[in-house]
Amino acid sequence: MSGPVGLPVIDTMIGFPHDGSAQYDFIRRQTKDRESRESFEFPVEYMFKDVPDAPRTDDPVSLLLRQMDRFGIEKAMIGVTEEAAASALANFPDRFIASGAVADPNDVMGSVNAIRRDYERYGIRATSVFPAGTFPQVAIDDPKMYPIYATCVELGIPIFVCAGVPGPRVPFAPQEVSRIDVVMFDFPDLVFVTRHGCEPWEDLAVKLMLKWPNLYYSTSAFAPKYYPEAIIDYANSRGADKVLYGGYFPMGLSLERIFGELPNVALKDEVWPKFLYGNAARILGLEG
Repeated sequence: MSGPVGLPVIDTMIGFPHDGSAQYDFIRRQTKDRESRESFEFPVEYMFKDVPDAPRTDDPVSLLLRQMDRFGIEKAMIGVTEEAAASALANFPDRFIASGAVADPNDVMGSVNAIRRDYERYGIRATSVFPAGTFPQVAIDDPKMYPIYATCVELGIPIFVCAGVPGPRVPFAPQEVSRIDVVMFDFPDLVFVTRHGCEPWEDLAVKLMLKWPNLYYSTSAFAPKYYPEAIIDYANSRGADKVLYGGYFPMGLSLERIFGELPNVALKDEVWPKFLYGNAARILGLEG
């Protein structure tokens, strides 16, 4: 196995450096333990070592592009709600891929209308949701999510959904991986990509990917040394077309750490191009 050196990369979870921790206020308002509410700048810092410092810069777009160039990230998917996103998408359309974010699925029609606006304004190629981070929480299979899924199908865009026990100290029930099964049953044309590991149900995630053609797994928020063994085994066998790379810079992982550990991941040579680029390019409609 020669590893990923020199291969192009699409990062399906990357962001611009932020000063301060106000971006995580939406999580603090629902946590109850004192550490989360008063001490943590980053709501899962108990899980991560060496969280990247937010560099002070007046030009976050150029800073991120330099990081991308350094590590061979050809394209990066960014959230259109980020302050620097409009500039990045306008000035570097060949490097950045627009993604929406469902902030509050409790507002069903507001969420649907926001997806449509982002699609018309930015040409979003995906949207995303963090079920355990919504307030009140809205589960993966909650009826409130169904109009959102239907809108994604209508527009032909995938939805990236956090699944598994969340890092922040909030209840995990909304993200139980078993909830994905009925969603895929009800929406056979929906392209559904899990984020943040699916643990401790990664074996179930593999079973569901075998079952449902449009269910995928991204490796966001995991340092490569901690990619679940079941996912690597699946990618090396029947799942070569179903597992795609996602980072976590600058939220919790540095690109130095990610790309320093990637060569030690035991993927087959023929899987690496799909994992790093091809699978994301296909589901995001970047091929051809």
